[in-house]
Amino acid sequence: MDIEKKKKEVLFTQEDIRQRVMEMGKQIAEDYAGKKILVVSLLKGSFIFTADLVRAIDAPVKIEFMATASYGHGEESSGHVKILYDLKDALEGYDVLVVDDIADSGLTMKFVMEHLAAKKPASIKSCVLLDKPSRRQTELEADYVGFTIPDKFIVGYGLNYGDYYRNVPYVFAFVD
Repeated sequence: MDIEKKKKEVLFTQEDIRQRVMEMGKQIAEDYAGKKILVVSLLKGSFIFTADLVRAIDAPVKIEFMATASYGHGEESSGHVKILYDLKDALEGYDVLVVDDIADSGLTMKFVMEHLAAKKPASIKSCVLLDKPSRRQTELEADYVGFTIPDKFIVGYGLNYGDYYRNVPYVFAFVD
């Protein structure tokens, strides 16, 4: 089936996302006032969200990146998380905010949070643009959530389908 011939259902427009990210940035700045914020962006999916989010946080922010893999090119998590690129610096004294595009099964965020907690940061919290609680396989409640979504495979604003569509400035689902 040719994916380009499928219709798109827009779930969140560029303006919806911009407004929500601004609200989240303001809340994070208030919550982290006076703290040493280290944002850890989980590549590849969260890079666009992270860029917009950190610009919305009116406070000094250090940014690092981790790369994990659990999806490959499929539409569902494999259930096995691998770290492809890890942080090199110590986390002591930092209040860490792990940013990802979506909390689906919750396995990636749980794995990363436990991995980083072992590095003894001052605190660690999670932030996701999209939360899909109906797919959760672990007890995970993100500390900051942009939007809660139904069980649909979504694309755009950093989320991919076969390594494409990350550049689309809105979030959509393909429909038959």
